[in-house]
Amino acid sequence: MKRTLIAGAMALAVAGLGGCASPEPRYYSLAAGAPAAAPSPASHSPAAAQPVWIEVAPVRVPERLNRAQLVMSDANGNVRLLDQSRWSAPLPDELRDALSQQLQANLGAVDTYQQGLAEVGTIFRITTEVVRLEGEPGQRAGATIAWTVRRLPDGNVLSGRTEAEVPVSGQVEDVVGAYRQIVATTASDIATGVRSLRVQAGTAGAPGPTATTAPLPVR
Repeated sequence: MKRTLIAGAMALAVAGLGGCASPEPRYYSLAAGAPAAAPSPASHSPAAAQPVWIEVAPVRVPERLNRAQLVMSDANGNVRLLDQSRWSAPLPDELRDALSQQLQANLGAVDTYQQGLAEVGTIFRITTEVVRLEGEPGQRAGATIAWTVRRLPDGNVLSGRTEAEVPVSGQVEDVVGAYRQIVATTASDIATGVRSLRVQAGTAGAPGPTATTAPLPVR
């Protein structure tokens, strides 16, 4: 009888441990499944017939966002870390890969970042910084992203800022989907800057114009 009671207690303990086990985290990517932007009609110009070499650097993000977990924040400034919802790579790399994917599709470009390519002619070096990235399921996702395109070797520069607000439904994946839209919009703005520098006439080293995009309409 005593042995039966001990065996039953052990079985209950094992079942209890199984019931308390934490669920596996779900991982998200900004690059995978992101819809590539269609090439602009400007890509059919004579200048566009030449190869486009770009170098997309990792994106600078605020330290509070540079973590494995997704960070949700509402309009009131409340911030939540989602332990069960995580990025598949560090957020600066997620953003870099997604931007690179979009720009290569949009421009027909080749990203030379960490490729060790030399003497490929003109390279457009792209740096970006996330000033703001906020999202909350059932509310909206918003971002302000500053970017710079530098044409090498002459150093001509064009800079801009993309601001976006996208309404989202009530799931975490909806926020991630909205972030992908924002990345696509940012890439489209940057691609316009690259095309402008490709055809821009002027003295080498002269700074290019500054472009600021309007926020996405909230539907």
